[in-house]
Amino acid sequence: MTRLTLIYTSLALALVACNDHAPVAENALKPAAVTDPVEHDTDDPAIWINRKDTLQSLIIGTDKDSQGALYAFDLNGRIVRKSEGLKRPNNVDIAYDVPVNGRLVDVAVLTERETRKIRIFSLPDLNPLDNGGIPVFAGEQQADPMGLAMYTRPSDSAVFVIVGRKEGPAEGYLWQYRLLNDGRGNLKAEVVRKFGRYSGKKEVEAIAVDNQLGFVYYSDETAGVRKYFADPDKKDDRELDFFAQQGFASDHEGISVYPVTDSTGYLLVSNQQANTFMIFKREGANAFVAEVPVSTIESDGSDITPVTFGGKYPGGLFVAMSNGRVFHYYSWKDIEGRMK
Repeated sequence: MTRLTLIYTSLALALVACNDHAPVAENALKPAAVTDPVEHDTDDPAIWINRKDTLQSLIIGTDKDSQGALYAFDLNGRIVRKSEGLKRPNNVDIAYDVPVNGRLVDVAVLTERETRKIRIFSLPDLNPLDNGGIPVFAGEQQADPMGLAMYTRPSDSAVFVIVGRKEGPAEGYLWQYRLLNDGRGNLKAEVVRKFGRYSGKKEVEAIAVDNQLGFVYYSDETAGVRKYFADPDKKDDRELDFFAQQGFASDHEGISVYPVTDSTGYLLVSNQQANTFMIFKREGANAFVAEVPVSTIESDGSDITPVTFGGKYPGGLFVAMSNGRVFHYYSWKDIEGRMK
């Protein structure tokens, strides 16, 4: 079976499996690649850029199940590595050059819902660096973690993890942790901030950070997208904006930040039950730009990079979770062509 045949076979199987959901639009973008299926249920991807050789970069994705795993896929969508035995891993994100015992390590960080921990793995080998996991929301009754995003502060390269949960209070719904070296070859985390409003309508899962501009965005599902400063040292926890409140079929899901310049670009937000992505300006008041139909079904999570991987993905690579236990890869140029 050729890779192209596999892509369309996977799409067909996903459509059959998801016939109770909104159909994929006839004019929906087709993915350039579809990953090998995971064992249970894909949830969230993150793109790791191999800075020595971008063609050896990986897509890191979670398999959300009580017997779940963290997977690494190559740029063609093939599974190349996995770490098993995770208890319902949810969202994953990546940070570069994190200090661990005198060396700088790239890491994948994810939430493990059933153990109420975050887990940290080195890249590209997926070796654990967390001594079995780091508890989050300590002392809270509502403590099942879901969403997660990494923030590296440009001024001093301090690395933070911003974590959301299945349920929580109307204020202080997100907790922000700073990653620190524990002196024994692992990482630890300490709480530095509790912030963020919550509508109480559903949950907060999708979180994204714009490192360059210093903002954190998160999807308050069925309500809208909220915007805050990412740096805890600003001591400014006011909500900067609450947008994307109209035009969504139901859930607001995965958020991705696509930079065009240091200060301009786009935010892509999954309109989950419509099988589309809503695109907003990165700069200013995050004005709405376009709605783009895609072949992903009920997409929970996504990630994007302007890196083209030797021209393999013109304009950059966009990765989105799809029902059917897979992730879809798109070229940014194809998405951009639908925005005009």
